[in-house]
Amino acid sequence: MIAGGAPTIIAAVVLIVLAVLICHHLRNSRENKEFEIMCGPPAFTYKELFTATDGFNDKMLLGKGGFGRVYQGVLPNSGQSIAIKRVSPESKQGKREFMAEISILGRVRHRNLVQLLGYCQYKKELLLVYDCMPNGSLDNYLYNMGKPFLDWAQRLRIIKGVASGLCYLHEDWERVIIHRDIKASNVLLDNTMNGRLSDFGLARLHDHGADAHTTHVAGTWGYIAPELARLGKATKATDVFAFGIFMMEVVCGRRPIGVAVDGDEPLVLADWVLSMWKSGSITGSVDPKLEDYDKEDAELVLKLGLLCSHSLPKMRPCMRLVILYLERGARLPEFCPASLSIDPSEQDKEIDQVLCPSGATTITILSGGR
Repeated sequence: MIAGGAPTIIAAVVLIVLAVLICHHLRNSRENKEFEIMCGPPAFTYKELFTATDGFNDKMLLGKGGFGRVYQGVLPNSGQSIAIKRVSPESKQGKREFMAEISILGRVRHRNLVQLLGYCQYKKELLLVYDCMPNGSLDNYLYNMGKPFLDWAQRLRIIKGVASGLCYLHEDWERVIIHRDIKASNVLLDNTMNGRLSDFGLARLHDHGADAHTTHVAGTWGYIAPELARLGKATKATDVFAFGIFMMEVVCGRRPIGVAVDGDEPLVLADWVLSMWKSGSITGSVDPKLEDYDKEDAELVLKLGLLCSHSLPKMRPCMRLVILYLERGARLPEFCPASLSIDPSEQDKEIDQVLCPSGATTITILSGGR
């Protein structure tokens, strides 16, 4: 009886396996279709990218992180240099972040944003293809002694470029884009050392005029605004906070959170710059390797960095105003160090109560730059 029923049992098992495989195939097909509806059809085949990187050879490796690896490659047909972010299945950057980056970067165009060329989905692998930024990330130049030294003109140009790209995201594109992870390692340098903002895996889209905030804390410690850490709301103002920290980082050549020279206590960059200002010389915080720099420009950038990273969101200027300040198209209001030391619980106070009595709360538009 058992022997006679064996073929029937085997047939049943085969049918179950086939049903599971068919369901799995249909689910994958449905997911892939949904993926393409949101992100558009793939621009590259896996074979193209495999060939471009010589089989993802280690000699083509540009860098690696929690998301996976980034390879340099050359497209076989056009000869174009590209960078490929190969997201591993175990990556902290999952499909949602991958799709966010494609849906956002695939449509934005700005000289200070890294251009996404397309993507590839192959089995469980996700691959993003960008314009190649041959000079790598900015943090390597700030902290890696093996890299060429960045002079003052280069640093100021990078700051202005990233400001321009962020203003485009906040104000000039068809929708508001909150980046949520502005930092030196997410600024890449092209072949002329211009800074381009990259890595939009955490970015979020909003309509202009809408309540543009998210409710999930994301970003990198040291760049996270106090209200974001406390309330979990990412806004344009929290991006401005991170940009303020970024400006000071570039000028000072110090990480947002480091270790004090004379001990093991953590050193918060913004607090240190503020203390230098209180002691009488804010430019004393400038990177000591910068022997030749414009003192007036450095003072402007450092004070603007402190204003952008103010604990009160309403005190931070919008990015369009930040650009005006940097380009000398508007005069930075006068304020004193004490006006920056505000308890976050005081957020509902009026701006004129926060600034020093002698501070100029109006914006002076200049007719011509410097």
